[in-house]
Amino acid sequence: MTPPQEQISQQIRERPLETIDLRHEFADLGIGDVLDQLDSELIGLKPVKTRIREIASLLLVERIRQKMALATTFPTLHMSFTGNPGTGKTTVALRMAGILHKLGFVRRGHVISVTRDDLVGQYIGHTAPKTKEILKKAMGGVLFIDEAYYLYRPENERDYGQEAIEILLQIMEAQREDLVVILAGYGDRMEKFFQSNPGFRSRIAHHIDFPDYSDGELLWIAELMLQQQNYRFSPDAREAFTRYIGIRKEQPLFSNARSIRNALDRIRLRQANRIVAKLDRTLTADDVMSIEAGDVLASRVFAKGTGAVGEGR
Repeated sequence: MTPPQEQISQQIRERPLETIDLRHEFADLGIGDVLDQLDSELIGLKPVKTRIREIASLLLVERIRQKMALATTFPTLHMSFTGNPGTGKTTVALRMAGILHKLGFVRRGHVISVTRDDLVGQYIGHTAPKTKEILKKAMGGVLFIDEAYYLYRPENERDYGQEAIEILLQIMEAQREDLVVILAGYGDRMEKFFQSNPGFRSRIAHHIDFPDYSDGELLWIAELMLQQQNYRFSPDAREAFTRYIGIRKEQPLFSNARSIRNALDRIRLRQANRIVAKLDRTLTADDVMSIEAGDVLASRVFAKGTGAVGEGR
């Protein structure tokens, strides 16, 4: 199938446009809808959202330049998303795929999310077929490789990750008009990965860092999650959860919005157990919607002397 940009180029060669109504072009493509969706889905992350808008603007202008027969090269669109877990990298990748699709830079706009295990085989001759199969599925869209640095394990001479890397590098260059690759992971580990694999760095056009959420943003995220499920904090529970956030952030294995979602799941379990413990009663909607302070304070996060706390607390 002919890539969308080549189709546009063929049309432009026949009849390039001299003028374009920018507002109409922007509205007609629906880019604003995707950007608005990103704003509504993610709290905070202002630098990330600003960068995504900049990329969308660049690609919109590039599309207009193509329609005017002014574009000369296809832009490099591969990206690197760095940051701690739970900061919205996967969500932004999904919205980025939508923008690329609406602007005609990918055919399908889907996202294939993978890790090392999906690409690297365990024996000779296993890696190439696995990697090529994933690439086949991702063509026309976005390939999102989470914790991409695990592809490279120099300490293991018999590791097959290097074979997957070589195939990826080849496709990222040869098929860059039909596939966008997003590499994701912790910032420091991604930097070491790029140092060890300069071929990746040279093919990445956009490096976007995802900051951790502030305490206030995490509380906002929690209240939004509860609202979406028809729950709400009582005033005392809200205060208790604010304390929970401050303590939990200082403990191991904290994953930003992901940890908040897990904490709310456990709070809902405790709330349900509290309600069902007294069967001889008539319930109101407020009873089953309200999260009380005790539901929050029962977390082992508040226990004195608690050491390493995982997501199961």
